[in-house]
Amino acid sequence: MPHADGNRIPAVETVGAVTAMRDRLIVALDVPTVAEAGKVVDELGDAVSFYKVGYQLAFAGGLDFARELAAGGKKVFLDMKLLDIDNTVARGVENIAKMGMAMLTLHAYPKAMKAAVEAARGSDLILLAVTVLTSMDGRDLADAGYRDDDPRALVLRRAGQALEAGMGGIVCSAEEAAAVRAIVGPDLALVTPGIRPAGAAHGDQKRVVSPAAAIRGGASHLVVGRPIVAAVDRRAAAEAILEEMRSA
Repeated sequence: MPHADGNRIPAVETVGAVTAMRDRLIVALDVPTVAEAGKVVDELGDAVSFYKVGYQLAFAGGLDFARELAAGGKKVFLDMKLLDIDNTVARGVENIAKMGMAMLTLHAYPKAMKAAVEAARGSDLILLAVTVLTSMDGRDLADAGYRDDDPRALVLRRAGQALEAGMGGIVCSAEEAAAVRAIVGPDLALVTPGIRPAGAAHGDQKRVVSPAAAIRGGASHLVVGRPIVAAVDRRAAAEAILEEMRSA
């Protein structure tokens, strides 16, 4: 699948095929050890093809595990939320692009995004702009010093900046998916965490949406962690979410 600018994925191709639904579910390996992550992957088997590796696992040997997943044919979303001076971001992105990762997050600051896009040019790495964390609401933004304490307004502004910078996709709450899609058009990946099927606990997430609602809103990929990883039958939980996604 060709990537414009080396790091974009045509969302319409991802969204269009029901048979590709498995590639649109990203299971978050937010577990404390590589051994536990391996158990999750083994239990899910061929039901899941895409995994997220974030801070918790990365700092417990998870980067090597991510390479092993990629070498074994799985797709890996490296959730590092990079933010630093331009040169540091660029050099980090260059090395991550060599690891075989499918996606990488960085915070949606214009200078950082532009540096990352240039560093990833020519690779298959899809760069995702993190707009506003789904654990944050208006009060959290105000506490962090933002003059605009409206999460939706900040998400939309950052989505426009990500599009202008040439990013490959956006990370936002599925609550804002339709509005973001209207801004960025069909060609960017739209990755939505904070997904909770009916009856699932929200945990520390404040802006949550069901799998079906996220798909209907225009999300290209759904990130699901605890509803699958903490389930008694992980494969059954994943398959139930996939079925809800297909129904939308």
